[in-house]
Amino acid sequence: MREIIVLSGKGGTGKTSVTAALGVLAAGKAVIADCDLDAANMHLLMQPEVLKKEAFFSGELAEIDPEACINCGMCEEVCHFDAVHQDAEVYDINPLRCEGCGYCEVVCPTNAISMHVRRSGDFFVSTARTGDPMAHAHLDAGADNSGKLVAKVKEEAKRLANQHQRDLILVDGAPGIGCPVVSSLAGVNYVVLVTEPSASGLHDLKRLVEVLQQFRLQAGCIINKADLNHDQAEAIRTFCFENGIEMIGEIPYDTAFTAAMIQGKTIVESDNQLKQIMDKIYISIQHKINVL
Repeated sequence: MREIIVLSGKGGTGKTSVTAALGVLAAGKAVIADCDLDAANMHLLMQPEVLKKEAFFSGELAEIDPEACINCGMCEEVCHFDAVHQDAEVYDINPLRCEGCGYCEVVCPTNAISMHVRRSGDFFVSTARTGDPMAHAHLDAGADNSGKLVAKVKEEAKRLANQHQRDLILVDGAPGIGCPVVSSLAGVNYVVLVTEPSASGLHDLKRLVEVLQQFRLQAGCIINKADLNHDQAEAIRTFCFENGIEMIGEIPYDTAFTAAMIQGKTIVESDNQLKQIMDKIYISIQHKINVL
């Protein structure tokens, strides 16, 4: 079993669209895992049929017992996140602001505050429209994305791969370099980097490559909208060459990309030119992992 993850140093590079296109090309051979939980949108292109849904709990949330509260205001004074507020002399907790640190519980003189496990979101096991198993999740608004739910999605993807005898796990990772990305890198065999020819695209690509080097992971790069800024595209090529990252494809700017998304399709299903480019990218990745 091999695991490929698609990452980007920043949002908006086309990472999820590329992942979904690879998922369509690997139909019948892969398990799909959406680990981009802060902006989970793989389901818009893969249109999964949900087979199982369960709540996910992580972290803690403060709760004030109004019967025991004496309205002293100490909890409000010590809260660094402005999560405690008073309304008509009654104190309450704003769950969107509470970080679960427990400081308010410690200082409360009447033990009116208690910490409870927080519901952070929902976890799903589904069948994508390609017929492939899919593990994905959705975070509640303001919920902490520490990487725990990412780990659960990946664990389930591996179970599904064993159950359905699939040789490949295809992961849509989170953008950036935070905890969700680090969590999603566990067990990965090959990283596909999707970037764009801009100053921010190159800057954030460099940060992400530094993380990958710490894990000693092999990676290849795709430049999306490569023809919009030739100088920045060349700078990306140079950086990748100097850091041992193979250029596995360049996708030109094309309105067909957006048109496909509006139709809920991937770029390999709606345009011949983009499909040919993605076919070559897919073949290049196949050669790298020697799986499919």
